Amino acid sequence: MSQTVGDFLVQRLHEWGVRHMFGYPGDGINGVFGALNRANGKIRFIQTRHEEMAAFMASAYAKFTGRLGVCIATSGPGASHLITGLYDALLDHQPVLAIVGQQARNALGGQYQQELDLCSMFKDVAGAYVEQAASPAQVRHLIDRAARIALARRAPTAVVLPNDLQDETYSDPPRAHGTLRSGIGYSMPKIRPSDDDLDRAADVLNAGKKVAMLVGAGALGATDEVIAVADCLAAGCAKALLGKAVLPDDLPWVTGSIGLLGTEPSWKLMTECDTLLMIGSGFPYSEFLPKEGQARGVQIDIDAGMLSIRYPMEVGLVGDTAETLRALLPRLKQKSDRGWRDGIEAGLKDWWKTLEERAKQPANPVNPQRVAWELSPLLPDRAVITSDSGSCANWYARDLKMRRGMKASLSGGLASMGAAVPYAIAAKFANPDRPVIALVGDGAMQMNNMAELITVAKYWRDWPDRRWIVCVFNNEDLNQVTWEQRVMNGDPKFEASQTIPNVPYSRFAEMIGLRGIYVDNPDSLASAWQQALASDAPVVLEVKTDPEVPPLPPHIKFEQAKAFSTALLKGDPNEASVIKGTARQVLESVLPGKK
Repeated sequence: MSQTVGDFLVQRLHEWGVRHMFGYPGDGINGVFGALNRANGKIRFIQTRHEEMAAFMASAYAKFTGRLGVCIATSGPGASHLITGLYDALLDHQPVLAIVGQQARNALGGQYQQELDLCSMFKDVAGAYVEQAASPAQVRHLIDRAARIALARRAPTAVVLPNDLQDETYSDPPRAHGTLRSGIGYSMPKIRPSDDDLDRAADVLNAGKKVAMLVGAGALGATDEVIAVADCLAAGCAKALLGKAVLPDDLPWVTGSIGLLGTEPSWKLMTECDTLLMIGSGFPYSEFLPKEGQARGVQIDIDAGMLSIRYPMEVGLVGDTAETLRALLPRLKQKSDRGWRDGIEAGLKDWWKTLEERAKQPANPVNPQRVAWELSPLLPDRAVITSDSGSCANWYARDLKMRRGMKASLSGGLASMGAAVPYAIAAKFANPDRPVIALVGDGAMQMNNMAELITVAKYWRDWPDRRWIVCVFNNEDLNQVTWEQRVMNGDPKFEASQTIPNVPYSRFAEMIGLRGIYVDNPDSLASAWQQALASDAPVVLEVKTDPEVPPLPPHIKFEQAKAFSTALLKGDPNEASVIKGTARQVLESVLPGKK
């Protein structure tokens, strides 16, 4: 039997190391699906409930493996549904290839059903490389370039295949003018700054007396090097959300997350330092970095375009994180004065006590912070944790203590709702021997994540380690935005936009063959987590949480406090419960007269 274009595409992707493909079928891409079927499992196809979820899975798969993530969809709406997940890959710098169908070549330009200008549609999100195939011989170099560019630039790419082309007989390009004969393979180079730039960076860092470090996703895989440099400089180190797994939180100088979801020690680290070393991070909120002129700065990033755009750095080093830190370390002088670091460590001890006190404050019925606090000491070794965007991300950021060997991620640059469950599914296919835990708000569950529980029900029996848990924070509120309305805009909660239905998530899980656990008593949380972690089937742990526990930064600005007070004066529908418990702990200094 002759090889079709679809057969060649599947074979070529396999030669590029692709072993999983996430997507949804349709008649615009049937030729490739027929080839996947004939390939007898060379590439495993994972059927999602929606193409957007497939693109999120491809992005997460790339994050958790370092390999090329691949998603596939049919023409028209199937292709357009991929866009959000591909933007997640773009903004978090992940190598993802989208294979999308198109209508037959003879119909293009005729306003045919499901005919979209896909190259134009993908031009922004897959601007690194997007092409539509016109002939069988062209497909070879389209796939090779799309895969290589995605890996090299750590960005999404797209190849569009008209449906009639997919079933045509494939033949290699002829040896003739106007044809190309491409090859497979790519290895990431080791990039190191020049000696002169390394010397300049060392001079800045050696001169500093109070060095602060900030690490992001670009420092993953360089844990030992980051620790060595931090110890040499007697520095404290904050972590951007995408860098949560870079350093274990049992190190006494790791101040945790930074920014709106950050910790008080990270805030103090940045406001009191005289030198900043930023490593592999595009952390967006410059107001949480030192004031301009306060600190001298050194930044390391593989992408020169990310240098000196959050803080004016004195030295920018373009290079691989581990290689650059190894080259920098011999140039650094061991700091003998430990006063700065001792102060950081003392502050951290107090902070962990504060977090515990806040987590154990009474709430109605369960304090959401306690959900994460009780999970933290129970996390299994080598666990993979995902979080959605929204208020649950605050507790993920602040209360979960990472240990060596764990992985963690979420939709960072895009900060999209609905990513936690597809991320957790992809994590299980990427690392089937690891336990996986997702933290999700009820808004994201209702938006699209409930449907993806059906995907879990379809595949979980294939996983050698079946510990897969999604914890749903059920507070019947789009909680992060509710608090942003109050604190950022000074408006009371708008119930028409913020209140959402109460859905029995744990019972839904049981209905589709998963385990369901429901908790509305804080004293049952620890045992519920233990039960979920011991289960031999995936679990939906539904916790009825209090929406009036504020997911606010520990350092509230005067403008925010004023806006919050204004919201209450305007008659917030939940005023009485808002000023109780943890809210009082955080806001008591700006709510005079409230008892």
